[in-house]
Amino acid sequence: MKSIGIVSYNINCNFTNYGSALQSWALNQSVARLGYRPVLIDYCPDILKDKDPLNPMKNMWDKDSESRKMCELSLPAIRENYVKFDCFYTNKFIRSKKKYYSENFNQCVEDESLDGFVCGSDTIFCVDEFGIDDGYYANYDVMKQHAVAYAASFGDSHFTDETYKILSDRLKNFKAIGIRENQMLDYVRSHATVPCERVLDPTLLLNASDYECITSGDVPEKPYLLYYARRYNPEMEAYAENLAKERGLQLVEISLRAVNADKGHIMRYDAGVEEFLSLTRHASYIVTNSYHSMIFAVHFKRPFVVFTREQCNTKIDELMKLLGLENRKMTKRSDNVEDKIEWDTVQASMEKTKTISFEFLSNELGILFKSK
Repeated sequence: MKSIGIVSYNINCNFTNYGSALQSWALNQSVARLGYRPVLIDYCPDILKDKDPLNPMKNMWDKDSESRKMCELSLPAIRENYVKFDCFYTNKFIRSKKKYYSENFNQCVEDESLDGFVCGSDTIFCVDEFGIDDGYYANYDVMKQHAVAYAASFGDSHFTDETYKILSDRLKNFKAIGIRENQMLDYVRSHATVPCERVLDPTLLLNASDYECITSGDVPEKPYLLYYARRYNPEMEAYAENLAKERGLQLVEISLRAVNADKGHIMRYDAGVEEFLSLTRHASYIVTNSYHSMIFAVHFKRPFVVFTREQCNTKIDELMKLLGLENRKMTKRSDNVEDKIEWDTVQASMEKTKTISFEFLSNELGILFKSK
């Protein structure tokens, strides 16, 4: 059985991320279903070396004093959350035996008995977040021509003439390239000589039932609204509070706004991946600005709205258009959103692209080992 090293943004971070964990798990599951042995590589890009998820304040995006105070108040939950994430990566994957950096990455093929690599998914191609990282762009010697990319995303990147030149060169490292959004697909196709396709995020390659084995944790007995904020948005918070009040729902909140406990919100930043899935599955309504929170609202057929967020709009817009859910996007609390969602129509819209995406991943891995 061929062993595939999965290289993505997940274990090493400043703040843990449910989407990063779940897209990694889903890609591992998909690779395994195709008859390969997936190994989650504990890879830390140079740009993340100084990040500390147990003490994230010094590397926060938001530098204002209020945001720092909220983070400080949330530290007990942050640290409990981190322990649960580390257990998830250790217990739910074949995790690499070692941690890899730029200086020792070329040893991982021998250390981990790898036959090739998949770079993906998430925003690993986003130069605004990670630069053009050698691991994410398969630029280490052991990766060149021994790697494919699946559902790699450029996010809302801002390229320069110089970074475009580097990008064009790095694309040559791959034997096939799956891109998560259409935005850069034409560019990639015009600068690569290998198969390129727009594909779904790996979390959408699986069915809702596939997540039952990693869905667990207590939820409130009373009906509740799940409010998940990847970044503070006062408009979104006010919308969630008003909606919960109108519908007589408790408000369960996953965010760093620790002071909201004083308003009666049930604060759950401590939730691990399994608990996040359980809270999503049983919610009466979901208000979020997270791409993957939206995906799992769709998986579990929960009514939802998604607010705009910097570095997130392209991927949200494209997926909503694909699924015919454009009317679920919010920019301000006064926007009107109908309650009813035609879930059968949404599922039908997804199935064709899901089939194409899974077949492309299968073909990518076939191409990767064709000459071996």
